[in-house]
Amino acid sequence: MRERRLTLRQYRNIDLLCFAAMLVVSEYVISAAAGKWFPGQPFVVSVTASLTSIVLMRWGAWAAFHAVLGGLVLCVSSGGIGQQYAIYCIGNLASLFSLFIIRWIGSERIRESSTLSLFFAASVQLLMQAGRALTAVVLGMRLSDCVVFFSTDSLSLLFTLLIIWIARRLDGIFEDQKTYLLRLQEADGSGERKKRRI
Repeated sequence: MRERRLTLRQYRNIDLLCFAAMLVVSEYVISAAAGKWFPGQPFVVSVTASLTSIVLMRWGAWAAFHAVLGGLVLCVSSGGIGQQYAIYCIGNLASLFSLFIIRWIGSERIRESSTLSLFFAASVQLLMQAGRALTAVVLGMRLSDCVVFFSTDSLSLLFTLLIIWIARRLDGIFEDQKTYLLRLQEADGSGERKKRRI
């Protein structure tokens, strides 16, 4: 019986859904735990930037879905109001500007370099924060009050750097998936050739 293989589209859709599920569960649990155990703390810990960074490397602009989803879950779990939904969901889309970094430096160079990987992750986080601040200003918030989007998220930046530092050490996680699948196919092909020689 012939083995049924997934198409690239099917693989991508499953992969995107898995990362979306991880994002929803992680974001909700962290927000709920923070609200229960540290209700007076001004700091926010979020996995949205880290998981969006990974999806950006894996699938590019498809990460827009995860950026918006992360903002949505954060607002729902923390009891946000209408304006906050707009600030976080729209603002998080600014992270897509990091695609220019991928095109400029190259995904392989980013993946292979610890420094570039952390730079990329930090840029995704900072672009999200800047996007939230800009969206808040457009919605009528004073520019001086937008500092809160950077100060409250300082722990998230550290969390993002840590997750990306770990992810880049796991084979195929922090990597363009077309490149990764081709690499696996080549390795599979060379293995088959070695078997035939034996």
